[in-house]
Amino acid sequence: MRLVKPSKVFRMFYPSLLWEMPKTGEKTIYLTFDDGPHPTITPLVLEILKRYNANATFFCIGNNVRQFPATFELIKKEGHSVGCHTFNHENGWKTSTQNYVDSVLAANELIQSNLFRPPHGKIKRSELKKLSTLHSKLKIVAWTVIAYDWDHALSPEDVYQNVIRNAGDGSIVTFHDSFKAYSNMISALPRVLDYYSSKGFIFKAL
Repeated sequence: MRLVKPSKVFRMFYPSLLWEMPKTGEKTIYLTFDDGPHPTITPLVLEILKRYNANATFFCIGNNVRQFPATFELIKKEGHSVGCHTFNHENGWKTSTQNYVDSVLAANELIQSNLFRPPHGKIKRSELKKLSTLHSKLKIVAWTVIAYDWDHALSPEDVYQNVIRNAGDGSIVTFHDSFKAYSNMISALPRVLDYYSSKGFIFKAL
C-alpha cells in the first residue's frame, strides 16, 4: 500500500517532525529532493528548477557529498538549501541508535545543515532524543506528499497525479534526484512545476 500522504496516526506518533509548512496565503509549495547529489541527475534537476524560478531543498547523503563535492556546491550556488540524509542512507528502524546518530553526525560534518530527513521516514524515538541532545538546532523534516518516483511499478503520469491530487499551500513534496527515480522524476517534475505555476503557486526552500 502506497501512502502518498502519511496517515494521521503516523504523524501523531512523531509530533516533533516537520510535516508541512504554515499556510500563509501565498500559495507556496516546498519541493524537496532526497538521495543526491548525483553528478548528472542533480544538475538536470537544477536546470528544470531554474526554468521555473523555483527554490528547493536537497537532502543529501554524506557519502555522495564526499564523492561529488562539486555537485553539492552547485546546489548551494544555485540558491537552494541543503539538509542531511545520513551518511549511507541508513534505515533508523534497523540500525542501532549509536550507529545511526554517528552516521547523521558524520554526514553533517560535510553538509553543515540544521535540517535532517530520516531515510524512508524511519527513525526511532531513541534516535530522535539523542540527536536533539547533540544538535539542539536540528529540525527533523518529513513530508506532506511523497511522489513515489522511485517506484518502477508506477508511470510518470502516476507520479504526477500523486503530487497534484494531494499537494497544496504549505505542502512539503518529496522527489528523488537518484538513478532509481530518474525516469519518473525527470518526466513528472516539469509537469508539476508547470501545473502549480499556472495556478499562481511559488516554490520555496525550507
